[in-house]
Amino acid sequence: MRRTKIETETTEQFTVLWILFALIVLGNSAVLMALLMGKRRKSRMNFFIMHLALADLSVGLISVLTDIVWRTTIAWNAGNVACKLIRFLQVVVTYSSTYVLVALSIDRYDAITHPMNFSGSWRRARALVAVAWLISAVFSVPIVILYHERRIEAPILIICKTKPTCCVFCPGRLQCWIDFSEPWQWQLYMTLVAVTLFVVPALIISACYTVIVSTIWSKSKQLTPDTVFVVCWSPYIIFDLLQVYGHVPRTQTNIAVASFIQSLAPLNSAANPP
Repeated sequence: MRRTKIETETTEQFTVLWILFALIVLGNSAVLMALLMGKRRKSRMNFFIMHLALADLSVGLISVLTDIVWRTTIAWNAGNVACKLIRFLQVVVTYSSTYVLVALSIDRYDAITHPMNFSGSWRRARALVAVAWLISAVFSVPIVILYHERRIEAPILIICKTKPTCCVFCPGRLQCWIDFSEPWQWQLYMTLVAVTLFVVPALIISACYTVIVSTIWSKSKQLTPDTVFVVCWSPYIIFDLLQVYGHVPRTQTNIAVASFIQSLAPLNSAANPP
C-alpha cells in the first residue's frame, strides 16, 4: 500500500529527531571525553565548555529522547507528576544550553577587554555558570504550573486516517499538555519565550562578540557562536511567533511544517561542540 503524505512527513520527523539525538549525544560526549582526558582540563575555558557540553548533552537525553519516546507511544503514560517534572527538566536544559553560552560569551569578553585582570577570574567563572543554571531553573518554574496531564478530545496537529500509529497527538488519549483558552494567552506565552530564550541571549552574545571581533578578529571570517545561535534558533522562534499571532494559516501543510521546525529546536545543541 502506498504511504500517505502525512505518514511520510511523520517518518521524516522521526528521522530528523533521531539524527539530532545522535549528533547531540555523540558530539557532546566526545567533547566531554576530550576534556576529561586532556592535559588542560582544569583551564577556565574548558570549564565553560564542559558545562556547555553537559547542558547540550542533557538536551539530547532529556528533551529529544523524551520527544522520540512520546511520539512513539502516541499517548502520555507517565502520570501528572512525571509530566510536570519532565517538562520542567526539558525547559531547564534548553535554557541552560543557551545561558551557559551567554556566560561563556561574557567571560570571553572580560578576558579580551581586561587581559591583565587575572585575580578572581575562576571565582567569576564559577559564578557565571551558577547564575546561568539558576536563571534557567527560575525561567522554567512556570512550566510546572502550566503543564498537566489531560485527555485530548480533539485531534491535534497530525492524524493519519490509514494508520493510527502515525498520529502525533491523537484524540481521546492522555497527553502532557499546556492549554490556553484565549489566543492572547498563547501570544503572551510565546512572546515571553522568544524574549527570554532568544532575543535577550542573542543581544548579549552578539554584543560580547562584536567587541571581541572588533578588538582581535576584525578581519576573521570564522563562524562565531553568536552566528550559530541566531541561525539555529531563528526559524523556530520566528515561525512560532507568526503562528500564535495569526499570520500562518492553519492548513495541514503548515501544521506539518510547524511540527518539523519544532523538531529542529535542539539543533543549537548539536552545533555547539567545538
